[in-house]
Amino acid sequence: MAISLSVVLLLGIILVVLMRSGAIKAGPAVAAILFGFFLASTGMAPSINRFLNSIADTINEITF
Repeated sequence: MAISLSVVLLLGIILVVLMRSGAIKAGPAVAAILFGFFLASTGMAPSINRFLNSIADTINEITF
């Protein structure tokens, strides 16, 4: 839960920065948000969640 909340927060910040810099307009930003919202309710959501969790676990295991 904490990882997914962190990812949502990070992606939200990136989206706001892109909108403020003019790289993305409000219309495409809303489309991206709605796409993510509806994608989360599909059958693909568990696979995407497992994939992102495996990436997070891999990053967590990397020692510097």
